[in-house]
Amino acid sequence: MEKKSILVIEDDQEINLLLKSILEQENYQVTSAYSGSEGILRIENSDYNLILLDLMLPGMTGEELLEKIRANGNQTPVMVISAKQDIAEKVKVLRLGADDYITKPFNSEEVLGRVEVQLRHGASISPKGKKLIHWRDLQMDTEKREASLQGKTLSLTNAEFDILTLFMRQPEHAFSKKEIYENVWDGPYYGDDNTVSVHVSNLRKKLGQINSDEYIKTVWGVGFIMV
Repeated sequence: MEKKSILVIEDDQEINLLLKSILEQENYQVTSAYSGSEGILRIENSDYNLILLDLMLPGMTGEELLEKIRANGNQTPVMVISAKQDIAEKVKVLRLGADDYITKPFNSEEVLGRVEVQLRHGASISPKGKKLIHWRDLQMDTEKREASLQGKTLSLTNAEFDILTLFMRQPEHAFSKKEIYENVWDGPYYGDDNTVSVHVSNLRKKLGQINSDEYIKTVWGVGFIMV
């Protein structure tokens, strides 16, 4: 079986080597970059299954690099690992297109668990059930992991794709944030850290760029439902 390829972009040599060691012990193929500019060069020249990204980088900040990645249409899963613990900072990074966010100091088991989730979601493996899903003028191919609205391609991150898949499989069900988090991130939900809300907001924005009609409604006190 081909090894999954992971790019670690972290300027602290000790942390970079620690992450590399943790991941290589699980048989991942790991490439290191020590600055934002080096990271973007590696991304432009090679394909990766996952990117681990620090925010405070020399040359180009992690936020700038993430924005550049997504602006180029690259939907490789990005997991931010940063010492920045402010909720507003986390929300900002998720809105830029990060798929997950871990704060330093980190636990190696948590890192490996979240890496596994991101790689599983990005593996283009069809979830149980129909491969083609339709709702109004939305269409999804869960095997190819492609989505379109009114025939126009939607460029979605892994988390956005999985949230939309969850909604479209049960369009008449109002999903709580807890349900969404546990289905999409495959882990326990410990309370509202805005992760779900930000990804749903990003999803709405992308739908709205094609059609201003409402597709995802907020059910106050409950969560979200397709309309």
